[in-house]
Amino acid sequence: MFDRSRPIIVPVGGFLGAGKTRLILSAAQMLTKNGIRVGIVTNDQGEEMVDTEWARSLGLATAEVSGGCVCCNFSEMIAALDGLLSDEPAVIFVEPVGSCTDISATVLQPLKSLYAERFQLAPYTVLVDPARARELSGMRADEQMKYLFTQQLLEADLICRTKADLGGPAPALQGYRNLRSLSAKTEEGVGAWLSEVVGGSMEAGSRLLEDVDYARYAAAEAALGWLNWRMVVKLDEALSPPALAGPLFDGIRGGLTGQNIAILHLKITDRCEAGFLEAGVCRNSDAPEVSGDLTASPAKEHEITVNLRAKADPQQLSTVLAEVCERLPGEVRFTRQDCFQPGAPKPEHRYRQVVTTGS
Repeated sequence: MFDRSRPIIVPVGGFLGAGKTRLILSAAQMLTKNGIRVGIVTNDQGEEMVDTEWARSLGLATAEVSGGCVCCNFSEMIAALDGLLSDEPAVIFVEPVGSCTDISATVLQPLKSLYAERFQLAPYTVLVDPARARELSGMRADEQMKYLFTQQLLEADLICRTKADLGGPAPALQGYRNLRSLSAKTEEGVGAWLSEVVGGSMEAGSRLLEDVDYARYAAAEAALGWLNWRMVVKLDEALSPPALAGPLFDGIRGGLTGQNIAILHLKITDRCEAGFLEAGVCRNSDAPEVSGDLTASPAKEHEITVNLRAKADPQQLSTVLAEVCERLPGEVRFTRQDCFQPGAPKPEHRYRQVVTTGS
């Protein structure tokens, strides 16, 4: 059983668009309503994260690790965790980058070995978007993305099928243990999942990948285009966040589809003095999931952040974004325009054996 003297780190992984942030925010709000203090560590290959803005917009204590996965920036992750301790959280959620794997050997085992006196560790949950699972198990699956996806599943302590509210056939995940289903949108299964991971009955970091081909891993990540843009838009006439962000979102998605670029994850936030809006999709044909204030009043100045992950050359992504932003009805000032391919993973630690309690 967990004790109350040290915060519990709850790691939540899964492929791009699996629903990690939505589950974490749903669970965090559930805990907060019950008087339990919560912290969140977001993580990305780049700067300017939609996830960080979204979590902070809900009043949740949030730190971020940017510029690479928590495996390669382990020291920065520890600093981020320590920075949250002043709020005395009982639970801290950590969300690794969605393209990363080998988390057990490079993050979970070092936490158990080096920081057991400071933190407790919950089982590693890996989330699975059923539609993505069906796509990556089919005859036409992209082999590089399938490799990342499969490696993530193999090291999970617990696997959760997400988006249960959407229905549809469950993906075939034969051979994997500890399978659950939940929906962050309806909160179906979220409470039960929380009870399981913080209950202390399941071993954390119980599995290691037997043999990770880091050259293949690096090549799969390098096949991705990664775009993080932030801009300030000063409009000629005031618009609400949905009225501005909606057409922008549709324009980006349409431009990518027109170039035959497959979206793996597209997220946008719009913040103005009247409110905050977040929208995201995991593939070109999806209806966007929207959170925030849909009734916010019109405003003339908006701060917009775009995070895009796609199987494409980064320059293609920049070109599409630039063309769409040129059509915005006002003056656009970019404060960040990052677009790149992730570098090869170089973890700070890599354990070859599972660290057991007391070792």
